Amino acid sequence: MNTSVMKVLIIVPAFNECGNIGRTVEEIRKWQKGTDILIIDDGSADNTAQEARQAGGMVISLPFNLGIGAAVQTGFQFAQRHQYDIAAQVDGDGQHDASFLDKIIEPIRRDEADMVVGSRFLEKTGGFQSSFSRRMGIHFFVHLINALTGVKVSDPTSGFRAYNKKMIALFSDYYPHDFPEPEAIVVAQQAGARIAEISVVMRAREAGNSSIRYFKTLYYMAKVTLAILLHMIRIRSDRSQRPDTLSNRQ
Repeated sequence: MNTSVMKVLIIVPAFNECGNIGRTVEEIRKWQKGTDILIIDDGSADNTAQEARQAGGMVISLPFNLGIGAAVQTGFQFAQRHQYDIAAQVDGDGQHDASFLDKIIEPIRRDEADMVVGSRFLEKTGGFQSSFSRRMGIHFFVHLINALTGVKVSDPTSGFRAYNKKMIALFSDYYPHDFPEPEAIVVAQQAGARIAEISVVMRAREAGNSSIRYFKTLYYMAKVTLAILLHMIRIRSDRSQRPDTLSNRQ
């Protein structure tokens, strides 16, 4: 395929981000001229949807707050339905610097990776690196994912990502729900994806509040760990049953 004509969709999940979403969409348009931008308004109670449209983005408004996983999966389903070649994810809170979008999309264009994660820890960039408690959680997931899959991703909670058609199809069918980013790496690895990381700079949130607070950190770690383990058990069970299934068909 001619990489210059690949269709690219930028997926922006957003919940109550009226203080950030307009600026986020405008920045994406600045760095990705002519690229389609889809904001998934996850049941916001504020003017997120209106501000996103005013800034030039397409908007899908979910009927109520379904969570980040459902919002992102809605974007994947839109991308698959409309036959996009590449999907990139940018959070609606303004923390992702859209000037790095070309860097995370380029390995997909070159067919060097199926999924690319923008990492704030791969190199010393001097950008915002989250709170101490969040960094401890990130460090935990780095080691957990590496131990379970052999894949080492330095920033497994980063939502700054790019995907090819294979990943769009995979995540259209199944995408983790609450706090999905670490589990999505495992899902992709179990599906045989080539996962790459690119160094990016992230910024502190200027308005609104993060969905993960200090008192939720242990809950977050426990819930995501359980989800990852259950997913791997399910995948191994499915694989073990396939030979029997095939033999029964013969």
